[in-house]
Amino acid sequence: MTEDELIKKAKQGNMNAFGQLVEIHYPIVEKFAYQLGNRHEEIEDITQEVFIRVYRFLDQFSQAKFSTWLYKITLNVTRDFARKRQSNLRKVFKIQQDVRNHDYPEIEAKVLRNEEDRILHIAIQKLDEKYRIPIVLYYFHDKKYDEIAEIMSISLSTVKTRLLRGKTMLKKMLEELSRKEGDIHG
Repeated sequence: MTEDELIKKAKQGNMNAFGQLVEIHYPIVEKFAYQLGNRHEEIEDITQEVFIRVYRFLDQFSQAKFSTWLYKITLNVTRDFARKRQSNLRKVFKIQQDVRNHDYPEIEAKVLRNEEDRILHIAIQKLDEKYRIPIVLYYFHDKKYDEIAEIMSISLSTVKTRLLRGKTMLKKMLEELSRKEGDIHG
């Protein structure tokens, strides 16, 4: 059964079709949630919330590409979780600059294959969200400029600018990390 057929059946209340959609897209949503910088303990909750929203709003889905809609929902859920986390942290103590230390070894081992990937992931996480998201979508999820524009609700020219600036910043960060590594080992 094609994705369009599954969506049509799911819209009609067929839970098996919806289950198949979830099964197909769960790993993609999980990976994107991770790449957006979410904590290990939040990824499963975020992914589940994405599919709860998909289920609740499936009847409203009419866009050409289901995956674009899914990325957009994942981005919104991630932002909601971040706002909630920020709010909770402010109540308890002052927010530390780098909250995202590596406390997610299982996901890290699965997603990151080697040290270079780990360094790249850390560098990407240090980018501002407006640069990080287009880079992740373009290079790790093979999204085209127009899809990224739709997911992020920004113009095509803004996508191109942010990708260019993001790559420049990332290159600079990686060169600095490389120099530091060289100093340590040299």
